[in-house]
Amino acid sequence: MAQNEKLAELSQAGVAVWLDDLSRDRIRSGNLQSLVDEHSVVGVTTNPTIFAAAISGSDSYDDQLHALAVRKVSVEEALRTITAADVRDACDLLAPVAQRQPGDGRVSLEVAPGLAHDTDATAAEAAHLWWLVDRPNLFIKIPATEAGLSAITTSIARGISVNVTLIFSLERYRAVMDAYLSGLEQRVADGGSLEGIASVASFFVSRVDSEIDKRLEKAGADQLKGKAALANAQLAYQAYEEVFSSDRWQALEAKGARPQRPLWASTGVKDPAYPDTLYVSELIAPGTVNTMPEKTMKAYADHGAAGTPVQQTYEDAASVMKAVADAGVDLDDVFRVLEDEGVQKFVDSWDELTASVKSELEDKA
Repeated sequence: MAQNEKLAELSQAGVAVWLDDLSRDRIRSGNLQSLVDEHSVVGVTTNPTIFAAAISGSDSYDDQLHALAVRKVSVEEALRTITAADVRDACDLLAPVAQRQPGDGRVSLEVAPGLAHDTDATAAEAAHLWWLVDRPNLFIKIPATEAGLSAITTSIARGISVNVTLIFSLERYRAVMDAYLSGLEQRVADGGSLEGIASVASFFVSRVDSEIDKRLEKAGADQLKGKAALANAQLAYQAYEEVFSSDRWQALEAKGARPQRPLWASTGVKDPAYPDTLYVSELIAPGTVNTMPEKTMKAYADHGAAGTPVQQTYEDAASVMKAVADAGVDLDDVFRVLEDEGVQKFVDSWDELTASVKSELEDKA
């Protein structure tokens, strides 16, 4: 099958196209394989919201739920068994991609979001999920909360590949890169190999505009709406270039380390006034990942066009962020609110998923 030209061009520009969705139906129907074959998809991200929708909206899980119900397993164990099975199958489907492009062909599975502020529990669950799925092209998703940072370092030091999620601010992003490098350094100090270890840092985009636009409207600065999320992400890429050209990084690279790529997350446009491909077109840079809802991916495949390359935007991006702050928007507060809301949204979805699996187990018992 021929690859879609627009998405193939995006890949050639250095942007890995990942799908922000997974379900058993997607795997079994051949849909995921067709996205790999025709839409340049080389990775998959999941989260509790995605699994809640997948499990409640399909009968593909019935047989497994029945078997789990008969065995009287706990809801938590059932939940992990079901989601790990889907992620394992997706890892197997993407294994040829991973062999061809070692940083790609990855599938992400998230630690329970209720652990986001507990370092030790997050690290312990990351190790358990890594063992449970048992595939080298897995990513364990760990939120970039303050407690999450140490868990990232610990997990990388143990040889676990990590997708760091819920990054909103440049300050926290720099801390995430530091956590990754510290984990690699610890692993080297412990005599471990860096082979096969990979990481991405999921920098959220559309939610930043949603929060800042509200505040700009109140401040009467409508002319700045729809600009902050891109500027924030563009400056994140500048920070990435700086860290991954440093002496500290080069010492690790000489030992076989791979850079932690920036991953643009939350790239579906929330405001219908903005072009539906905005957070893809304007975030094109070498060595990045863009994880897209299928709707956004199909929109780019249909009418996407490359915007200004990220490396040419730094000056403008810094001006935008300064103008937003000068308009009275408290950026530190914005990023704090977004992190808290991000964790809470995933906790709510996890609770919904738990309740859904609980009732399914009761029905199948």
